[in-house]
Amino acid sequence: MATQRLFFAISLPDEMQQQLVHWRADNFPAEAGQPVVAANLHLTLAFLGEVTPQTSQQLQTLASRIIQPGFDLDLDDAGHWPRPGVVWLGCQRAPRGLLQLASLLRAQAARHGCYQSPQPFHPHITLLRHATQPVALPPRGFHWRFHVSTFSLFASEYARGRTRYRALASWPLTSQDPHALLSSS
Repeated sequence: MATQRLFFAISLPDEMQQQLVHWRADNFPAEAGQPVVAANLHLTLAFLGEVTPQTSQQLQTLASRIIQPGFDLDLDDAGHWPRPGVVWLGCQRAPRGLLQLASLLRAQAARHGCYQSPQPFHPHITLLRHATQPVALPPRGFHWRFHVSTFSLFASEYARGRTRYRALASWPLTSQDPHALLSSS
């Protein structure tokens, strides 16, 4: 049975993707690492790995039952993880809604046999890969904010030497009561 490499994530608005690409070019030299293309910039909620079509369908059904309000996400932190070679952009204070959504998706994935990293969830957007040498981070003071109103299931597809992320399905977050509870029944 064919499998697909899948993950749940939050997409960035197109305009923000372009802003981040320009900011990255202004703040990191070309030798710092391999830039992630604008269309692939996202914030992973739960990495699922290789998933069968049946498991994918089960996870999509569960995702469609999530009832949670949207939230604002502030991108105001950056860092470098030398071992995996990643330069990232993230948030100094992750909003509660983001942590709840990621926790729920990761738990559902684990219950369906999808590998979940033992590392705690660290919300971030990968800007550069293969950044194994020390990288000078830009001074504080950068900040982007956007409202998260949907999350999606993506397939990671590799062809002709390039990785492309394709949204398979998306689900809205509610714009109602900010104290709404999560539902996974």
